[in-house]
Amino acid sequence: MADVGVDKAPPATTNIANDGRWAIDVRGLTKRYGGRAVVDHVDLQLAPGRICGFLGPNGSGKTTTIRMLCGLLTPDEGEGTCLGLDVRRDAPLIKRQVGYMTQRFGLYEDLSIRQNLDFVGRLFQLPQRKQAVDEALARLGLEGRQHQLAGALSGGWKQRLALAACLIHQPRLLLLDEPTAGVDPKARRDFWDQIHQLAGQGITVLVSTHYMDEAERCHELVYIAYGRVLARGAESDIVAAAGLHVVEVAGALSPAQVDALRAAPGVQSVAAFGASVHVAGTDPAALQQALAPLAGQLCLILKPAEPNLEDVFISLIGQAQDNFAPGAAA
Repeated sequence: MADVGVDKAPPATTNIANDGRWAIDVRGLTKRYGGRAVVDHVDLQLAPGRICGFLGPNGSGKTTTIRMLCGLLTPDEGEGTCLGLDVRRDAPLIKRQVGYMTQRFGLYEDLSIRQNLDFVGRLFQLPQRKQAVDEALARLGLEGRQHQLAGALSGGWKQRLALAACLIHQPRLLLLDEPTAGVDPKARRDFWDQIHQLAGQGITVLVSTHYMDEAERCHELVYIAYGRVLARGAESDIVAAAGLHVVEVAGALSPAQVDALRAAPGVQSVAAFGASVHVAGTDPAALQQALAPLAGQLCLILKPAEPNLEDVFISLIGQAQDNFAPGAAA
């Protein structure tokens, strides 16, 4: 496992008091369903004002981890703090200081933008509710659309509304679960500009995403697959620690050639990038041997390439064990 750029978590037997260094400081978080661990002894530390990208394939445990952090689920094992509050004992207090944006749009489509924000303000019993709604509208550029029904909004504007609702009670931590899924590139860029502004104000952000360009915008990354953390740290550190060698194959490869590469010893991943294919592995000699049958073909160009984040993550998921696959240990 590539584990770089992050201090080792202390043993689970230590005192869980938070000294203020960490907005999130949990160790051994575990959640089981049907006897199998959906989240398997996850350690996570995140300092205030940092943006952490939480990456992994569908079903990897990202959403379950987020729900344990914000107090919606109780861990079966593990301990720690979120905003200095115990994740087991202080769930109601954590909820009041966290903004949680779910994968699906969770507001009322038959209410206007303003009415939705007013409703959320009532839920949090905000004393200056109208002022809080006005500030949320202004912060996300929603004033001109405040009377528009939420159900009539595009994906990008729904995203803005959802983020405004997350921020209305002035949380110290944002937990964002694939917030940019299904929105256009400009809306995604605007969203990330806003996230960096919030981090600059001291708000901590844990955001799950499938987009590598978004991962590159994060201060640090955690990659989880099948409930286990496989890599963590800054992007450059994760790529370096993986020790991958990549060869770019430009030209038209047949499906049979691609299948042969994937089955070859020493090849950890074969992934298409535009008109080229990246073939990656940690053993350069084995990689060259796997590519030898292609070397003499005039229609193909083989050249070394720098490994990128996507190469690393494709390689990691290829090595991970699916804990829900037939025959996997419970």
